[in-house]
Amino acid sequence: MPLVETYAPGTFCWADLGTPDAAAATRFYTSLFAWTADQRPMGPDDFYTMFHLDGRPVAALYRQEAAQHGPPHWLSYISVDSASDAALRTKGLGGALLMEPFDVLDVGRMAMVQDPTGAVVALWEPRRHAGAGVVGETGSMCWNELATSDMARAGAFYGGLLGWSAERRATGALEYATFTAEGEARGGMTAIAPTGGPVPSHWLVYFAVRDCDGAATLAQSLGGAVRVPPSEIPDIGRFAVLADPQGAVFAVIALPVAEGHGRGGSG
Repeated sequence: MPLVETYAPGTFCWADLGTPDAAAATRFYTSLFAWTADQRPMGPDDFYTMFHLDGRPVAALYRQEAAQHGPPHWLSYISVDSASDAALRTKGLGGALLMEPFDVLDVGRMAMVQDPTGAVVALWEPRRHAGAGVVGETGSMCWNELATSDMARAGAFYGGLLGWSAERRATGALEYATFTAEGEARGGMTAIAPTGGPVPSHWLVYFAVRDCDGAATLAQSLGGAVRVPPSEIPDIGRFAVLADPQGAVFAVIALPVAEGHGRGGSG
């Protein structure tokens, strides 16, 4: 299992879910991914629920208040050397600072930013908590992908903020690019199709599974929905886009054995 102790700056390191029904969401994800849940108190009758896989943290959720940044959603985190410095760069690059940098107890420092096309992502300066303890393995985060209304503008923003290069590749009718830094893939980027309706720019988190079709069927049986049915990505794997019972959207992908999608892991 690819265990992780530290993350290079500019690498996706964590994901958490804001949901109005933490108990129901916990039941859904522990059943879907065989995660265990550990509630960490945040205040009176409020918890940050850490999900674990074989004893290693893989993701989390918290109860979302009605006024907290829109509908239920998964938020992707990118590791940075300094959340404060990255926040300043965000403003200079035309992005918006949704949450000023702040300390999260003694575990890290974070900020929440919005790129110029509208997608939201968190910046994480690690202290005691580097991020997920395992990636690229069945039941863990394995890829993060930006769907954007303007690939050129988004590419310039993340290049300036994180030093990423956007390498476009031919995928038929679909416009796609891979963000890279220091020769390593960091994430993906795709254009929102005009025929897709009024979809806002957003980051999508992928979790690795052994059986994409089985995961989609299980998600439906647990009260979730299939937004994009299981489909093949040539030379990559089989994926589906799902929604949990509260409406938060995420993706699952079955990767080829001993290969990875950006992080070298497989499910």
